[in-house]
Amino acid sequence: MKKIILLAAVALLNTAVFAQTWKVNKAHSHFTFTITHLAVSDVDGVFKDFDATITASKPDFSDAKVEFIAQTASVNTGVDQRDGHLKSPDFFDVAKHPTVNFVSTGIKATSTNHYKVTGNLTLNGVTKPATFDLVYRGTITNPMTKAPDAGFSVTGTVNRSDYKFGSKFGSPMLSDEVTFKASGEFDKAN
Repeated sequence: MKKIILLAAVALLNTAVFAQTWKVNKAHSHFTFTITHLAVSDVDGVFKDFDATITASKPDFSDAKVEFIAQTASVNTGVDQRDGHLKSPDFFDVAKHPTVNFVSTGIKATSTNHYKVTGNLTLNGVTKPATFDLVYRGTITNPMTKAPDAGFSVTGTVNRSDYKFGSKFGSPMLSDEVTFKASGEFDKAN
């Protein structure tokens, strides 16, 4: 029994020792969303202020933990009037809900370098489970910094009604489905 406990302790220690944290390189990353307007056109937007970290002990990131946060006041669709409306209590209510957050609770491989990441998404003050597709695009040595960089892309769709988001505007005014897409480089932090 003592051997089993000792082996378990060593395994946990090795995982903690070898875990690496990767921070998003904002200059080479983006976080966007798409919603359908009047059932005929897509409207895209970005969050200009966001942060993300990925922590993993395995080189293929198959044990990754993902954390993401976006500042709702940074939403930008390229139309000032629409952006102002999105920041209002009708949608993001930035005064009351300044962030959109995602914290992963699990990851499962679907094929080589392709994963389903599950976790808790908080939007409009409501937290619900959500699942996103994550693709690990590889790790390289950045020729400028000589440090490791890893690339990832994430996509997924949520129903805004689950988060009571924009509830005054039903279909067909705005689709219930909102697609999120993030892509970028992560610099090794440790």
